[in-house]
Amino acid sequence: MKYFQIILICLFYNLSFAQPDSLYIKEEKQKYTGPQWTQKNKASFDLSEVAFVNWNAGGSNSISGLFGLKSHLDYKDKFFVWKNNAEVRYGVNKQEARELRKTDDLFEINSNMGYKPDSLSNWFYSARLNFRTQLTNGYNYPNKDEPISRLLAPGYLFFGGGMEYGKNIEKLSFYFSPITLKATFVLDEDLANAGSFGVKPAVLDLDGNVIVPGEQIRTEVGVLITNGYEMELAENINVKNQVSLYSDYVNNFGNVDLDWRIDFDFKVNSFVRATLGSHLRYDDDVKTQIPSDIEGEFDEAGAKVQWKQFLGVGFAVDF
Repeated sequence: MKYFQIILICLFYNLSFAQPDSLYIKEEKQKYTGPQWTQKNKASFDLSEVAFVNWNAGGSNSISGLFGLKSHLDYKDKFFVWKNNAEVRYGVNKQEARELRKTDDLFEINSNMGYKPDSLSNWFYSARLNFRTQLTNGYNYPNKDEPISRLLAPGYLFFGGGMEYGKNIEKLSFYFSPITLKATFVLDEDLANAGSFGVKPAVLDLDGNVIVPGEQIRTEVGVLITNGYEMELAENINVKNQVSLYSDYVNNFGNVDLDWRIDFDFKVNSFVRATLGSHLRYDDDVKTQIPSDIEGEFDEAGAKVQWKQFLGVGFAVDF
């Protein structure tokens, strides 16, 4: 009987203590899935066309196309988040009796790495890199003899570190960086000599000959604040908002460069969708020009707000 009591006591101990421990370990394994790499790619094509035949109100036949390619490669575990994406966009427009014109041109790379010391915290120590430029020449139409922009003229590089808040960082993010490097590249001799996009222009003699070439790189150090979020407004209607504010410490601190983009995505089915977008920019280093009293010459008119709006219907494929 004594041995039987000992056996019952041992069984009771195992049921009371050992089993909950094993259940606890099993539950932890279900919660933590380990480091995860995810990759998403999307190709899209938007097309708009207008045609007239004996239309008494008048009008010009036209066709426009916009191609886009996006790629995301992200890493996530308990403490680290590393988000990477690249985007290419290119659009053209052809109207009757007019040359082919570019409507959109972008090449952009983003990389954002965040670390949080506590797995329950929503605050990350973060470092960010952004690079963007265009692929082909840009013109002030109808003048196609003198490009006003080229590949890497301009090109922009932002790199810095700070703090980022993101309860669901894939959908909502608020980032503050007290130290961010901004580099502006103008790797075209003519545009650099003209002082385009804020670089130091060339020094000329009285005959207009270049004595000292214009600088091709302009560097700044300032503060950067960004906010981005994605949400579903209604079934098959999504919105993505991105805002960036930057101010240089040395040159006119408090003069803020703004980049604000908001896009609405209307999903029709798995392939067909419509897009409505707005892109607003202000950069104090990008000056505009107005014709002067001397024919063929221009005077600087200062920076102005830049705005681009897009509405299109097309196809999108995830792969």
